[in-house]
Amino acid sequence: MSAACRETIFRAGRFLREKGAFGLVVLLGLAIWTFPAWSADLAEMVEKANKGEAEAQLGLAEKYRKGEDLPKNDAEAAKWYRKAGEQGVADAQATLGQMYRKGEGVPKNDAEAATWLRKAGEQGVAEAQTDLGLMYANGQGVPRNYEKSVEWYRMAAEQGDARAQYGLGIMYHNGFGVKRDDGEAQRLFRKAAEQGYYGGRAP
Repeated sequence: MSAACRETIFRAGRFLREKGAFGLVVLLGLAIWTFPAWSADLAEMVEKANKGEAEAQLGLAEKYRKGEDLPKNDAEAAKWYRKAGEQGVADAQATLGQMYRKGEGVPKNDAEAATWLRKAGEQGVAEAQTDLGLMYANGQGVPRNYEKSVEWYRMAAEQGDARAQYGLGIMYHNGFGVKRDDGEAQRLFRKAAEQGYYGGRAP
């Protein structure tokens, strides 16, 4: 190991020990040993994340979730997504909501999922809007409400989300939350199919 690499580990370790994150020191050291070319960037990201920089928190969460540069750890990922989400980062809010839906790194909790997905959906994240449409249609984490389901599906469908287009088509086909309209349903099904989506998660 080069002297520069050892110095990077020393500085990162000193900083993190001061912040009470000794466990991460070990992980960071392992990552630097294994991926020396990325050591400086990783150390800088950790430092910025601990200082409260939202984009660095999001980046660190992504690394933990994907196992890039650091050992995969969904619980750590959720922790950093939450920190970024609390600062209004829409992508962090959406991902944390999905993690609560699936029970990844956090206990499965549909109500908590809906809370975070709503925050992201209000910022225009189409995938979060689609998930909310599904949850309102099925009464998962929120009271069943077809009108709200249609509202969220429509927002995502207008952004070109294929799952939302299909889900909204189902609502029109069945007359859930909207007047039944098979013509509109077929139009939406075609738009979803053009993107290769033929049904699945949508109700």
